[in-house]
Amino acid sequence: MINFKNLSYLQTGTAKQIAAFSVLTNHKVLENLADFDPILVGTIPINIDIEDSDLDIVCYWENKLDFIEKTKKLFGKENRFTIREELINNQESIIANFFIDTFEIEIFGQNIPTELQNGYRHMVIEHQILSSRGENFRLQIISLKEKGLKTEPAFGLLLGLNGNVYEELLDYKI
Repeated sequence: MINFKNLSYLQTGTAKQIAAFSVLTNHKVLENLADFDPILVGTIPINIDIEDSDLDIVCYWENKLDFIEKTKKLFGKENRFTIREELINNQESIIANFFIDTFEIEIFGQNIPTELQNGYRHMVIEHQILSSRGENFRLQIISLKEKGLKTEPAFGLLLGLNGNVYEELLDYKI
């Protein structure tokens, strides 16, 4: 199992993973967010990204206003910076988006420890599924994503999940 909390695994990955490592480390993105236990999640870490995939970083905040202010201070001058609040699964969520170099970066913060957030949990489960199903399955996921499906619905379709695939993936047993 990859230690997703340590970005070093990206250094020996795909060209996009290596570029992501370079951007995140050169700009000290996770280092600057260290107070919020950041973890890079999503499709790039598990090699199912498509051309316009962004770098998703989940964060854990205990004080929402402190998180918002620090995020604005750290990244507010970055290209196309936006920040908003949303209620997701009845959970207050702060979402900041901006661009550094060729990557869009999304910082997603909730008052939930990062390893318990759905974004991280989905990625870990998807990684386990990909590891057990092989290269053809991975390529099928990418193909579905290129046709417009989001990641979890693509997994749901190939795995034959019914209902809310976001919830069902959390309970999926390999």
